[in-house]
Amino acid sequence: MAKESDNKVLSIDGREVQITNPEKLYFSSQVKVTKLDLVQYYLSVAPGALGGIQDRPIVLKRFVNGAEAEAFYQKRAPEKRPAWLRTVTLSFPSGRTAEEIIVDDAAGLAWIVNLGCIELHPHPVRSGNLDHPDELRIDLDPIPGVSWDDVRRVALEVQGFLDEVGLCGWPKTSGSRGMHVNVPIEPRWTFTQVRRAAVALSRAVERRAPTLASSKWWKEERHGVFLDYNQNAKDRTTCSAYSVRPLPDARVSTPLDWEEVPDCDPADFTIFTVPERFAKIGNPHAKMDASSGSLEKLLELAVKDEAAGIADAPWPPHFRKMEGEAARVMPSRAKSAAKKTAIKKQRVKMPLITVANSPDKAAALAGLERWKAKHADIASLLAVDDVLVDSMRGRSSTWTRIRINLRHVAEEQRPLQETPEPDDDPTREWRERWKKKKTNE
Repeated sequence: MAKESDNKVLSIDGREVQITNPEKLYFSSQVKVTKLDLVQYYLSVAPGALGGIQDRPIVLKRFVNGAEAEAFYQKRAPEKRPAWLRTVTLSFPSGRTAEEIIVDDAAGLAWIVNLGCIELHPHPVRSGNLDHPDELRIDLDPIPGVSWDDVRRVALEVQGFLDEVGLCGWPKTSGSRGMHVNVPIEPRWTFTQVRRAAVALSRAVERRAPTLASSKWWKEERHGVFLDYNQNAKDRTTCSAYSVRPLPDARVSTPLDWEEVPDCDPADFTIFTVPERFAKIGNPHAKMDASSGSLEKLLELAVKDEAAGIADAPWPPHFRKMEGEAARVMPSRAKSAAKKTAIKKQRVKMPLITVANSPDKAAALAGLERWKAKHADIASLLAVDDVLVDSMRGRSSTWTRIRINLRHVAEEQRPLQETPEPDDDPTREWRERWKKKKTNE
């Protein structure tokens, strides 16, 4: 256990912030980064990092044991906090409320990083208007096996479409395999309306680049790069500008100019390289807040889609069923058209098997490789998008499920469902209790 004497006190703009256990390694597998290194990184890019979170309630995603260990989400502000940190009370779709932290300055930024917040997760609203987002967030999420070049091509399609509807997009690497495009908007629309606009945008980009882009919510239906419209649902957050990501090389979600997108490489932007870049060119998104636009054209497109018989896309699972929403059921589990009168076309049931469940993504991926080695003849028949790597969200953390779609394997050759390996589904016990409760009612 670290001694209190080992702690380090930083004086930041007249405020003192204590960094506990400053030499604790937060990255160790590929690069060595201590907690103090992480704090100093954020202070070196503080004007840019604050540009993404200032005056916004923020969810604390805490990696208290470093980037290689499991993180947990903390919505509620810690009871023990500096008097100078602001909070605001948010309400959520569940009906619950939480008092969340607002970071206004570099001292506040260092304070939350000391809690283990490797990433920054702000809501898309300002503290004075919690019901009307001032950002539409476009999350480009490639399925496994999709190239970075395809991600960039879809990002440029997004830029072209935004120009057509009079909106200004600001691109950044996600810090992982994808890209984010933040679109400043006037805070005149509700979360539901902003998400509706995002659905229309996702479908429009898919129509522009049907072989590259997908707006399909269910992973077994996706291909290429998924435009995750549900990141605009209330209570959802994405990592903000200059966030460090928990990858082995300590990559950073880095703001870009559009001119950089065709040739950029996400591996170039790490905790070691971004401070120098920031010192040289500043924040490419510094003027983002001055470019707010209107959602009217996107909402008009949503009305046209609805008139053409295109139902609302599925919402995240913890939201109540919404008016006009398509059936919220995976295609592989869809029942026959006779039993599901709300479904005009019967979906094709996909032959899916689960090969790994684990809170540790690396362990799940290792399980996938063992399955491929065991079934090498079957693995050779799979397409890139037949491997479904699902990030499953629990109440306070995420876990990884890996499934295989056997649609390209002849029925007589398809392996049976075996016990996944590893098979550590942290929600199983809860689901079994719920099933037992329903049976006894």
